[in-house]
Amino acid sequence: MQALLRLSRGIDQLNAWVGKYVIWLILAATVISGVNAVVRKVLHTSSNAFLEVQWYLFAASFLLAAGYTLLEKEHVKVDVINAKLSLRTRVWIDVVGFALFLTPMCLIVLYHGVPFFLQAWNSSEMSSNAGGLIRWPVYLMMPLGFGLLMLQGLSELIKRIAFLMGLIDDPTVKILEKTPEEELAEVIRKAEEEAARNAAKSA
Repeated sequence: MQALLRLSRGIDQLNAWVGKYVIWLILAATVISGVNAVVRKVLHTSSNAFLEVQWYLFAASFLLAAGYTLLEKEHVKVDVINAKLSLRTRVWIDVVGFALFLTPMCLIVLYHGVPFFLQAWNSSEMSSNAGGLIRWPVYLMMPLGFGLLMLQGLSELIKRIAFLMGLIDDPTVKILEKTPEEELAEVIRKAEEEAARNAAKSA
């Protein structure tokens, strides 16, 4: 089980790394959208390539960040029902969900998505729009995204089973990292408390 937990940590690190950098795709899409709007208004010209690259980047960010979203426990749950169940029951529901629903769904998408990408790669499929882009890069995002999601599902499944075996703490708890502003406020608060204690002692 320790080997599986090491695998789980490796998968978590991979998706954390992807999630850290994929956010820049949103910025790139926003900048391109702004530049495209200015060029269209000022120079009265545009290109379908500008429009298509925006949804390419959005699709990439949405799909590639799916595993990171699961890692960060930001996916949607039916909390009205979930909150009324015991912790072990919730964990068992997760185990069933990851094993019988998430993993098969990802495998089905990969089964159809990989040949779809390879066909576009081999044929150099282009957009049907005038001046459009080649299509295989955006098709590649589908197997990559669902591959990362399936790996994260495996990691979460390992953690749930390890918890049920009593090997790790509750893996369903979201660990909230403090922002730099919160860390600064904490330092200031501690400094003020220390100053107040010193003032009380000297008085």
